[in-house]
Amino acid sequence: MEAPELAVTQWFNTPAPIALAALRGRVVFLHAFQMLCPGCVAHGTPQAKKAHELFQNSDLAVIGLHTVFEHHAAMTPVSLEAFIHEYQLSFPIGVDQPGENGPIPVTMARYRMRGTPTAILIGRDGAIRHHGFGQEDDMALGAVIATLLSEPTPP
Repeated sequence: MEAPELAVTQWFNTPAPIALAALRGRVVFLHAFQMLCPGCVAHGTPQAKKAHELFQNSDLAVIGLHTVFEHHAAMTPVSLEAFIHEYQLSFPIGVDQPGENGPIPVTMARYRMRGTPTAILIGRDGAIRHHGFGQEDDMALGAVIATLLSEPTPP
């Protein structure tokens, strides 16, 4: 399945909005999280930060997606900016566009995410190659990333 485009209302840690189409030819690690999600804070976000640091000299693009489907009043962009600073996150982070017909944000619905944290790996060809929910082992996720990075860039 080709990865749907992100629906983002605001970006942090990037001078310009990011489009997945512009990243074709690279491997993308999309880390969907909520700053008040215990699993995200304890595992998912540190894992994305570690992947960003370990693979910074590769073709891996790590992108955070703050996808809020609960506690909307507490998880504002101002709060997210403080969270990003506090946890020293340097990879680009987008705020998922609120859903029009309920609490599920647009990108979360497009990817059929079950919750947070969600780790999605997109191959160089733009296809979703891994869609994980909840806590995933660092070594297992690293192996998938390494496999995708070893694949040739499509013509």
